[in-house]
Amino acid sequence: MSEVFEGYERQYCELSANLSRKCTSAALLNGEQKKQKLSELKTGLDEAEALIRKMDLEARSLQPSLKATFLAKLREYKSDLNNLKRDVKKTSSPIDSQAARDELLESGMGDTLMASADQRGRLLNSTERLNQTSDRIKDGRRTLLETEDLGVSILHDLHQQRQSLLHAHDTLHVVDDNIGKSRKILTSMTRRMSRNKYIIGGLIGVLVVVIAVIVYFKIAHK
Repeated sequence: MSEVFEGYERQYCELSANLSRKCTSAALLNGEQKKQKLSELKTGLDEAEALIRKMDLEARSLQPSLKATFLAKLREYKSDLNNLKRDVKKTSSPIDSQAARDELLESGMGDTLMASADQRGRLLNSTERLNQTSDRIKDGRRTLLETEDLGVSILHDLHQQRQSLLHAHDTLHVVDDNIGKSRKILTSMTRRMSRNKYIIGGLIGVLVVVIAVIVYFKIAHK
């Protein structure tokens, strides 16, 4: 929703209600007091037109899904402004007698002001419904942000678990390398032990032969 548009909208509704009251009171005045009141009404109408233009620019700058809703509300405000202008014009027209003024107030202007009041009531109701819709959208957005935060937290936990698994994998790789080196060392030691066994066996055989020869020669010389 557009908070800017809603701000202009509230200002216009307050200004419109104020102009309606001034228009009713101006119809009962004469002379300088009426001129002063009419001057205030014209200034108020200028301010109302400026707010309408601002709302128009803001509504046209919104997304297409929101633009249609705000432009529809803007048409109602423009219609309300036209009614106010009509009321001010009737109030500023010269009236020859008190009877004519009373007739104007009791008939046409009274009906017009009542219609404007009803229309403003509908506009205020529409504004209230729009604000309720805005609150629901804000609640949905807040829920979405909370869900997004939860998703980010889960992704962060998964990232940490992945890092832990990668670290464990690296540790296992290092252990595997150490086991491979140990296996090579053991294989080399086994080969050396086998070679030493053969050497010792050969030495024992030579010693046995030497001892046998020595014994033979001793026996032979006796």
